[in-house]
Amino acid sequence: MSRRVVDLTIDNLGDVSAACRGCHHWSNAGKDKDEWLEHTLREWGACGQLLYVDGVAAGHVLYAPPAYVPRADGFATSPVSPDAILLVAGQLATPYRGAGLGKMLIQGMARDIAQRGFRAIEAFGVTNPGGALHGQAQCLLPSHFLEAVGFVVVRPHSSTPRLRLDIKTTLAWRADVETAIDRLFAPRRAPAPAH
Repeated sequence: MSRRVVDLTIDNLGDVSAACRGCHHWSNAGKDKDEWLEHTLREWGACGQLLYVDGVAAGHVLYAPPAYVPRADGFATSPVSPDAILLVAGQLATPYRGAGLGKMLIQGMARDIAQRGFRAIEAFGVTNPGGALHGQAQCLLPSHFLEAVGFVVVRPHSSTPRLRLDIKTTLAWRADVETAIDRLFAPRRAPAPAH
């Protein structure tokens, strides 16, 4: 199974799920998600990562500086820290869940924003996925998923806590894993003969 994470661009915008592109939760009234994504892409650059499995779009994450997310200040746990990017949406197609691909998307996002000089990713999680609030804002990721991929709660709330992932920690974890894999698959040297 081939897996790759790529930056969101105008050319691959159509690979963001239709359900996510139809959600208007984060944008201004009257501006649809495609329009918001195109505007953010042109003004700020890549604002998402897409995951392809065997050439099929399997998932995505969308993110931007809080200034590009008009409704971010509407949460009780606002504001987002000035050194952070806001993770506004994420989705992984059902057949691909539970295989570590969500973490792969988060790592792709971390790599992108670290290169831009940001120190962290923040997100408003939802504690009751499938509940009334989540039905109004399906783009909110479950808090338990965010915590499972390394986010920590920085501002508790009964329904929408704010969580944070420090980029340095994420990239260090990835480097440690890659080093361990390299060691595992490195050619083994025969022991030197005893003299």
